[in-house]
This record gives sequence, C-alpha cells and structure tokens, in this order.
Amino acid sequence: MKGFFKWFKGKAKIKRWIFLILVGVVLICYGIAKLIDARTLNLGEIISVVVSFILGFTFIVLGIVYMQKRMLELLVEESDTRKETNNVNTLIFNKKVYNQGPKIVVIGGGSGLNTVLRGLKNYTDNITAIVTVSDYGETPTDSRKALEVLPLDDIKASLTALAYDEKKMEDLLNCKFTSGKLKDLSFGDIYFLAMDEVYRNFPKSIENSTSVLNMTGKVLPVTLEPINICAELEDGTVIEERDKIPEMVNQTTNKISRVYISPTNTRPAPGVIEAINEADAIVIGPGSLYTNVIPNLLVKGIAKAVKDSKAIKVYVSNIMTEMGQTDEYKLSDHVKAIVDYVGKGIIDYCIYDTGEIIPEFIHKYNEEGKDIVIPDVTKAKEYGIKLIQRNLSNIEDDKVRHDSDVIATTIIQLICDELKFEDMQNDPQYMMLNSRMKETKREIHKRERAEKKFKKSGRKQFERREKDSKFKTKYNKRIESIKESDKNVNERKNKNKSIFKKLSELENAGKYKDMLDNQETAELKLFDAVSQIGINKKEDSEKFLEDIKKKKSKKGKNNKK
Repeated sequence: MKGFFKWFKGKAKIKRWIFLILVGVVLICYGIAKLIDARTLNLGEIISVVVSFILGFTFIVLGIVYMQKRMLELLVEESDTRKETNNVNTLIFNKKVYNQGPKIVVIGGGSGLNTVLRGLKNYTDNITAIVTVSDYGETPTDSRKALEVLPLDDIKASLTALAYDEKKMEDLLNCKFTSGKLKDLSFGDIYFLAMDEVYRNFPKSIENSTSVLNMTGKVLPVTLEPINICAELEDGTVIEERDKIPEMVNQTTNKISRVYISPTNTRPAPGVIEAINEADAIVIGPGSLYTNVIPNLLVKGIAKAVKDSKAIKVYVSNIMTEMGQTDEYKLSDHVKAIVDYVGKGIIDYCIYDTGEIIPEFIHKYNEEGKDIVIPDVTKAKEYGIKLIQRNLSNIEDDKVRHDSDVIATTIIQLICDELKFEDMQNDPQYMMLNSRMKETKREIHKRERAEKKFKKSGRKQFERREKDSKFKTKYNKRIESIKESDKNVNERKNKNKSIFKKLSELENAGKYKDMLDNQETAELKLFDAVSQIGINKKEDSEKFLEDIKKKKSKKGKNNKK
C-alpha cells in the first residue's frame, strides 16, 4: 500500500493527469445529465452538450496517454542504479536503457575532458574517452621507472571521472605505498601492469577496466606509442617539452606558429577508429587547445575518421584563455586553429559560454596572464558551424570551471532532437534521455535561483554575463581601475629592477671611481637614474651620492691597511 501512494507524490507528476481524466468524466456526465433532464433542446444547449462530450472524451484520452507515458518514465528512473536510493529494481529492465544509450566519443585530455565525461555518464554507458598517452616531456615518476609502464596520468583521470564514486576511485588509483617492497610505487601503475600481463593487450586491458572497476563507459589511449607534444614559435624556436611551452612563449614574446607530435607518423590504437565510426556524437574539448585538443587530432587517421563520421560533432570552447598558448584568443580564433590543422568538417556545433563573471574573479586570472574568451559570434559563423549559447561557467574552489551538467544536457538535447526528427519519440531510449535531461535542467535552474538569492543578499560572489557588450558596459570602469592600479605597481617594480641592474653593472665594471672623480657627472647620472623610479628630488640624489662616497672611502681605508 505504501508503494501505491508513492505514485501520488509531487515528484511523480501523476496527479495532474488523474485530475485531467476526472475533469473529462465530469464534462461527459454534465452532457448526459443535460440530455436526460431536458425535454427539448435549443441550438445553444445542443452545442454546449456536444462541446462537453468532445472535451470530456479528449481530456480522458489525453490523461490516460500521458499518465501511462509518465509512469513508464518513473519506472525507468526508479530502476536507475546510479541513484543513491533505489526501491523498485524489479519493475523494469535495469541497465538496458543505458547500455542501449547513444554512443558518444569524447576526444581531448586534462580536466576539460573529465568534466564532459562526468556529465555524460548520467545518460549513457556507451561513452568512449580517447586520451593522450604522453608525459609531455616531464621526468617519469619513480613508479613509472621501476615498473616501466607508459605515462597514464590522463587515462587515470578519465577512469576516475567515469567512476560511480570519483573520490574513492581517485584515492585508489593514486595511492602510493610508503614502506615495504612496494615503497614509492603507485597502485594505479601496478594495476595497469597486472592488467596488461593478463590480457597481453594494452588497449584491451584499459577497456576491460570498465567491468573490473565497475565503471561507466571505457577509456582508450589515442595511440600505443609514447608521444611528445612539440611547438614551433614564430622565430623558429622549437620546444619539445609540453610544460615549457607557456614559459618559452612568454620569455621570447613569440606566439606559437605550429604544434606537432613526435613521432609524426604515430598510428591510432586498436579500437579508436572503430569507436569514432560507430559514434552518434563526437565531442572535442574543452581543454588546452595546443596541448590537449589538437595533438589528438594529429594522430594519423583520427581527423579523417571524425570528418567522415555521420555523428554530431560538437566542440566545447574554453571559457578563459591560456597564458603562453591562446593569449588574446577569441572564440573564432579557437575554431580557426582547429580548422587550420585538420580542415573543415571537423565541427558541426560549437558550445560557448555566455556566463557573466564579476571582475574580481577575472582579475585573479588576469594576474596569471589569462582572460575571458570573447564570443565573436559573427566571425565564428564564417567557418560554417552552428553556435550554441550556454551559461557554462561555474565557480569551484574559487576557479572558473565548465559546468558538466550544462554541457551534458546540451549534447543530449542535440541527440534527442535527432531522434525526434527520426520519429522516435516513443522509443525508450528517447524517453529516458528526455526525462533525465529535464530532471538535470530543473537542478540547474534551482542552482541559478540560489545564486541569484545569494547575490541579492549582498554577499556578491558570482554573476553571469549574457553578452560581451553588456559585460563591458557594466564593469568597464572597475576593470580599467584594477588594471591601471596593477599597471602602476608593475611599472614601478620594473623600473626598480632596471635601476638596480644598471648600478650592479657599473659596480662590476669598476666605474664608480670615474664617476666620483667627476662630481658633476656623477650627480647628473645618479639624478637621472633615480628619477626613473619616481624620485625626482635633488636632495635624494645627493644623499644617494653621499652613500656611494662613504662606501668608496671605506674601501680606500681598507686598501691602505
């Protein structure tokens, strides 16, 4: 009996259709009563009786149809093992809908790829993450050296993102032994080495980790060969270590001319091309444009397979630029970079951020050499792609991150639109995806309402930006004030460094003596030097000169002794 009344709870959304059926019954009863009671009927009464019958039968039919549809959705939701509570496991197939869900391939690396996986795993089990196997030129860990395994950091992170309990999985794979024979070895490296020994096939061992570790989807390395991600700058400088690219770009002030992988003839791992060919949707990004996104597409055969695929191809744009990689890049620059490397036809849709982030957060990123990716929509459309606006930005630990739920619902919406176009609205797959998507959207709306309340309370922390023009207009003065303040501080610091460098050079060259022999020349040079850091008073330069005299006099006495 308790289970029966559960169908009438507010979340069930059954009562509305029961009420509609009751209204239909009342209208039919009204028409019948009118016919029985009246001896004669005029035209108006006949019309009212006919209308009551038509409406009554229509309401009853609609109520029954939609009530049955909603009950099926509830059965699917209740049989979802991904929820914390599950009380109706026997009502309908358990994981069948997920196993038959859309096949989605995600290409990339780093935290951006894992954000997409984290959202999509709530809709389908048919997820394939294609990630880079590269240590980016970094020194291998002690565990890797001892076990002689490939660099698996990105693979571990993707497996963690696909796990039902991410925290426990992360702790397990990154567990490092501190004593005994296994000291300095990590469990993740030992596990993959053991799986490789069992299956004698590295891609197969990673793929089978899905069932061994009870996870959603699968992870495939883009290639079995360790690769280095290299960059060539505009002045011809070649950087063969991924982590040094931003540093070298800043030092030389030269932008990246091109990136490439070494070796250049790297072949894709078994199963990668097949996964792309069978996909219903292919997601590229978000992530570091030149070190996570493009390198995967440069592996032989990957870009061609993506372009030839009939799947929906979606690129998720970054929210912020990256220092030393995409400085001053707009949305169109990101799209252009991908198209320039692999050609047109690689992207059908581009999801970009329209969230508004207050200047204080932007300022933190500005200090690191980063800024907002401006959505220059008109120019981006020139590449023949469809643009989708979404509030992607989310604040996590005082950092701007992509909202995994928003990305996932947008991608699933595209897939549902395709299914609807193919007249599959009554297919269980469509119904499940649509139901889950609506539920997630409600959660997103609740979160946005909570943010608005938080903002109205005076504890202003996070806002949204709908358009760049509105953002610039609203916050331009505050941004300029912050930047001007930083500029003045930086200028003083740079001038200080410059003057101390000059004085150090003079001292090393032994030119203090010549300066002191000519009092007037010394005074002029020092006055000019100190004026560079904003000290324009003559007495300051004289005091500075007097200090040098004392220093020289002290040295002279020491030499006599």
